[in-house]
Amino acid sequence: MTVVEAVEGAAPTKPAWRGGFGRLWTAAVVSRFGDALRTAALPLLATTLTSDPFLIALVTACGYVPWLLFGLLGGAIADRVDQRRAMWAVDILRGALMAAFAVAVATGHASLVLLMVLAFTLTSLGTLFDNAATALLPSLVPRGALGSANARVMTGQQIAGGFLAAPLVPVLLAVSAAAPYGVDAASYVLAAALVASLRPSAPERAPRKPGSTLRAETAEGLRTLWADRALRGLCAATTVCNIGMGALIATLVLHITGWLGAGQSGYAAAITAYGAGSVAGGLIAQRLARRFGRIRAVLIAGIVQTGALAAIGTVRVLGVAVAALALFGLMGMVWNVNLTTLTQERSPAAMLGRVSAAFRTLAVAGAPLGALAGGAAAASWGLNTPALLASGLFVVAVAALIPARRA
Repeated sequence: MTVVEAVEGAAPTKPAWRGGFGRLWTAAVVSRFGDALRTAALPLLATTLTSDPFLIALVTACGYVPWLLFGLLGGAIADRVDQRRAMWAVDILRGALMAAFAVAVATGHASLVLLMVLAFTLTSLGTLFDNAATALLPSLVPRGALGSANARVMTGQQIAGGFLAAPLVPVLLAVSAAAPYGVDAASYVLAAALVASLRPSAPERAPRKPGSTLRAETAEGLRTLWADRALRGLCAATTVCNIGMGALIATLVLHITGWLGAGQSGYAAAITAYGAGSVAGGLIAQRLARRFGRIRAVLIAGIVQTGALAAIGTVRVLGVAVAALALFGLMGMVWNVNLTTLTQERSPAAMLGRVSAAFRTLAVAGAPLGALAGGAAAASWGLNTPALLASGLFVVAVAALIPARRA
């Protein structure tokens, strides 16, 4: 075991719920709850405006593009500004946009173009918010508590989005077509108030060089990511994994309802199993990190996920697919918790926003590419081939993690 992994495996402290972390956790969970309502309701609204599958898919694509265009810029800005103020200001703006959209839906003025503009704008603002949130957490909890804090935030968000918000969407839609968007707007305002009340310790930042530009600072973040062997390997592995994830997610409904012949109830069971596995993963992520070290925990997660994908693509039994998706979600959360914590631990405090942005941007780029590849594979070789394609890509990702473990 390397010195780094010995430190990683040391027993961490737990974050205190009182004070800043508890409010940040609540803000993150409330915001995810509102986002899940909107994410579930928007496609349904889109189908009432058009029957063209390409146009409906374009609404989803508008939620990916901003990360590719502005993700790096959002990280550079997050390192320049007061992260707390940036977060609550962004949430106030997003809340105002959602409130206006709710009014448009209620008055019958929603259009497909408006949906695309909304998705693009919210994600563009999210590039600043998400990078600022990643950089803010280390100023609210002790360094040794970062892993536990990340696990609690991600688990809370998964419960709020997957188990609380999703069943509520039909209820809200029965009240009004605009209701999910109104609740989302309120969630942004509440989250903004919670974040505004935080009093984090100021990060240590060296004075900016005279004439320094956002472009130069963004490039510095990319160089820092590339120079760290562990983070470089983790970024490469995550990008490859997201290509596989894009292929799987884009065709999963066809895999379950078509190849397995399980219908909509089977698909609902599969999605529920994945969500339940993700919650369980948040509970064990720290235990695996303490037992094996963070990088090895990610490596173990990748190996198990590879096997789960292979089972999904080869065994034509719904029960096996459900169990495999639960295991896949469990290990996915282990991967995400330890990945985020490693980024926070290994990045210079003054550059965490930029390093996080570089990581996210490169990783997000893989998802739409994978969706296209998965669709082409399913059309050409069968509905189970995207899962097998994803399994092969995860093998490549695991191979990329081996040098990271030795860093």
